[in-house]
Amino acid sequence: MASSRAVPNLAFRRLRGQRSPGEFAAAVRRAAREIGEQVACDARYIGRVESGEIRCPNYAYERVFLHMFPGRSLADLGFVARERVRGRAARAAAGAPAPPTPFRNDEESDVLRRAFMTGGTATVAAASLGLAAVPAARAAGQGGADTLAAIPAPRAGGRFGEPEVAAVEEAVRRIRLLDDRHGADGLYARAAAPLRSAYALLDSGTPARQSAADRLHTGAGELALSVGWLAHDSGRMEDARSHYAEALATARVGGDPGLEAHAFSNTSFLARDAGRFREAVRAAQAGQRAARHLSSARLLSLLALREAGGWAGLADRASCEEALGRAHTLFGRGASDADPEWMTFFGEPELEFLEAQCWSLLGEPDRAVRHARRAAALNDPGFARNLALYRAQLAADLARFGAPDEAAAVGGQVLDLLGDVRSTRIEAMLAQTARVLHPHRARPEVAAFLTRRRPLVPHQGGA
Repeated sequence: MASSRAVPNLAFRRLRGQRSPGEFAAAVRRAAREIGEQVACDARYIGRVESGEIRCPNYAYERVFLHMFPGRSLADLGFVARERVRGRAARAAAGAPAPPTPFRNDEESDVLRRAFMTGGTATVAAASLGLAAVPAARAAGQGGADTLAAIPAPRAGGRFGEPEVAAVEEAVRRIRLLDDRHGADGLYARAAAPLRSAYALLDSGTPARQSAADRLHTGAGELALSVGWLAHDSGRMEDARSHYAEALATARVGGDPGLEAHAFSNTSFLARDAGRFREAVRAAQAGQRAARHLSSARLLSLLALREAGGWAGLADRASCEEALGRAHTLFGRGASDADPEWMTFFGEPELEFLEAQCWSLLGEPDRAVRHARRAAALNDPGFARNLALYRAQLAADLARFGAPDEAAAVGGQVLDLLGDVRSTRIEAMLAQTARVLHPHRARPEVAAFLTRRRPLVPHQGGA
């Protein structure tokens, strides 16, 4: 938590300009990729810097910030010298209590992750995933079970505070980051361990203060949603439904409308994918009721799109168009500081993708193709899974629209991406596209796509 004596970093705030914290965090992540760094920057981190809670960034963030603002020093960016925020003497001078464990928690989350590896209930998150020190390919499912670290159960009557809560929150960020890059299939089993540990802390731990309990409730609920999403994207629908229900219960117990809205959004998405369209509409509407006082137009826009998807599945064109209109109006109000950090994926490509799905369900492939093309124009390597998803939707719509050669070409692009991305949901979309294209197998482009897809395409009788 920020000290009551924290001094706001006004210089850093000026550098953000008119961008929202979420938009600025996305710019930080892009800059990191340009120099080969990996940071899980989000709106909350930017807020902590601007509030003065983070007085000096860790070394990774330092390199990224100096890359973003060449010619400036850390002092120019509003930070203090590193030696001033390290050690017990500096803490005593600042009037802050000494840390309960022998690591320095002025450094940001990656330093905490390394310290958590050494023991205590604070091993809740990244240690259990084994992600902080594991190459991305192994973390995405190509490594063995030896990459995971054991998680001790909370001590009887044991207290928890900032380190444990921060570990849970970091686990959420790491799961989202790796899912964006690699898809869900290889992550789901690994993500279950930190989820169990987070709920064990809720059940057995004693918070050092109420704010820690509130954050742990939110963190555990967000972790349940992240694990539920991994189950959803890897085709484990019942597991996903269970995790989403767990998150919703956690939101209700903790009185957290933001978490409740997120849980309803995911529940609606799952229901639509499972063909339970009436449930999709009801869940999206419940999410909008939960979110109505959260001051986030983007969140309400996403929930309106979820509702539109349900109406499209019910073939209620008028209700779908009304919900789409609301979604566009709300999206047009722009991003804000109130937007949840989990919504970093929700930009124009996602809006176009979700609208494409609506028109596809309503039987208008020409309109679906138009919106799917806009979504597929995304060119951000940090969202490789979403790029594969959007192009899979475009391939499916092109196939139904009667453009088999282009559909096969786009499908081939998705297959190229599937070397790094493993998503059962995307593969199922490609399988359906292959079935639609099968009658056109005499065309060279289609034949090439079907040949590459053959191991994953169910046998067609007489083919």
